[in-house]
Amino acid sequence: MTTHATPPVLGVPGASPALSERLRDGLERVDALLRQVVDHDDPFIARASEHLVAAGGKRFRPLLTLLAAELGDGINDDVVSAAAGVELTHLASLYHDDVMDEATVRRGVASVNAAYDNSTAILVGDLLFGKASELVAGLGAEAVLIQAQTFVRLCSGQIRDDRGCPQGVDPVDYYLGVLADKTGVLIATAARYGVMFSGGSPETVETLRSYGEKLGVAFQLADDLIDIASDADDSGKLPGTDLREGVDTLAVLRFRAVADPGNTDDARLLELLDGDLGDDAALTEALRLLRAHPALEQAREETHAVARDAQALLDPLPDSDAKAALQALALSVVERVG
Repeated sequence: MTTHATPPVLGVPGASPALSERLRDGLERVDALLRQVVDHDDPFIARASEHLVAAGGKRFRPLLTLLAAELGDGINDDVVSAAAGVELTHLASLYHDDVMDEATVRRGVASVNAAYDNSTAILVGDLLFGKASELVAGLGAEAVLIQAQTFVRLCSGQIRDDRGCPQGVDPVDYYLGVLADKTGVLIATAARYGVMFSGGSPETVETLRSYGEKLGVAFQLADDLIDIASDADDSGKLPGTDLREGVDTLAVLRFRAVADPGNTDDARLLELLDGDLGDDAALTEALRLLRAHPALEQAREETHAVARDAQALLDPLPDSDAKAALQALALSVVERVG
């Protein structure tokens, strides 16, 4: 298997030097376990399985598990296993997402479906889900139940996302519910596991579960903004993927709610959004018009509000380096560019 450096810790302004060092050490352990778990006797399966592991990424979810463990007795072998299990679940979902989105780039490298083929990407994604389940099974029955419930919500969120908002349902409420299932639940599980397996109290476990779900929604809202506002060099992905796929994210939903057909730019953007954005020139024009519309700033403000809600959930916890870092993390995820 290809060796690679441990990804850098996502900037957490509230983390002390000592806490940052513990997180770096913990991520090294998680990364080593990931490489071990995705290895395989068959060289082809091994290469395909480690494709996104080797590409790196922010390791946001395992970082959260490690950080949440600081609210208990700290990082231990079970916490590391839980963090790796969460990351494997996330990576498996990316293999499937890229097939559904017909993506060609992921984390700055060719997506698995582009590097291999759709069948390989789907089957290796399934294999990684199985590997994640193996890790979690070693943590006990409650962890297995949480993993299963998380997986059900992940799939439900993706199904609802592909189906689109039904008639008579508020599209923003529907969209936020999809995000809570598709992204929020796994980040909630990451935070929950960290406290569970470090000896934290049941009350703290529940607080971190709620915090993680809010954080996950903010994380995905920020990703959606990045898809509109950032260049490929910043994000490692081609911008406008959601627009090209006809997915109305929050900025588009807010634009549609206030669009004035009598305004030339609004009318043109509506025409583009309702048309075929498979053409690069049309997509570039749609991105330009949406970036200039106040709806984008409104979506950005709402994203920050969700992050602040996540921060507020931690207020009852005793002050500590970990609490400060978790509150800072909520803000950092919505201020990133990639």
